Amino acid sequence: MNPHIENINTEIATLRSKIVNHNVYTQISDLPALRIFMEHHIYAVWDFMSLLKALQINLTCTTLPWFPVGNAKTRQLINEIVAGEESDLDEKGEIKSHFELYLDAMEQVGANTQPIRTFIRSLQLGKTFAEAYEIANVPLTAQAFMDSTFAIINSGKNHSTAAAFTFGREDLIPNMFHSMVNDLNSKHPTRVTIFKYYLDRHIEVDGDHHSHLALEMTSELCEDDENAWNEATIAVKDALQQRINLWDGALEEIENQAITA
Repeated sequence: MNPHIENINTEIATLRSKIVNHNVYTQISDLPALRIFMEHHIYAVWDFMSLLKALQINLTCTTLPWFPVGNAKTRQLINEIVAGEESDLDEKGEIKSHFELYLDAMEQVGANTQPIRTFIRSLQLGKTFAEAYEIANVPLTAQAFMDSTFAIINSGKNHSTAAAFTFGREDLIPNMFHSMVNDLNSKHPTRVTIFKYYLDRHIEVDGDHHSHLALEMTSELCEDDENAWNEATIAVKDALQQRINLWDGALEEIENQAITA
């Protein structure tokens, strides 16, 4: 493995451990708790797609007339990841993005999709992020999560964007959580099947093939530039800390619901 990749893994080991061992997972033992978790997590799913499309925009040609842009190998890597994330198959074999699949899972579980839909619609209508947050009543930790991501995107540093994308992926969800979802699916076989499929699909696609492609892409962009690798490491640390904060927000809401129930 690239020694710079190994160094990032060493630098972020503590943050990754905090995410994988976060208390939010142990509190998701019923459908109401799962709904709250998903109502927070959906913003990370959308945010992930924005990181991905930022890379495609910057690393390939998405305007007319067409010209070859950048490194051909990097183009191939990002385009393959985009195809898998934006045009995958759902549990019925229909073509959907992972974001749309997650929305389907939320609706099956009974989670509230109105805030994320209102947020996106507000942006489509030309509202600023701050305005869209207020209109949709987006959780504060989700706001901070997305603000952090778009700060990385807007920095124009492709290596930092690629690193945040590569090391802040959904493989951070631990096996324990998958087991809990399987238990919920056994208890509620008509409510959790899509979410179970979503998680299984991420293990199959993101946890293996796409993760290797993303690591290769990050290495291609940073090359042997020590400053680039340092900036990439900073971006990854920030992305992981924001994920911890997002989980903190979900956990707080789950615990508050338990108290008032």
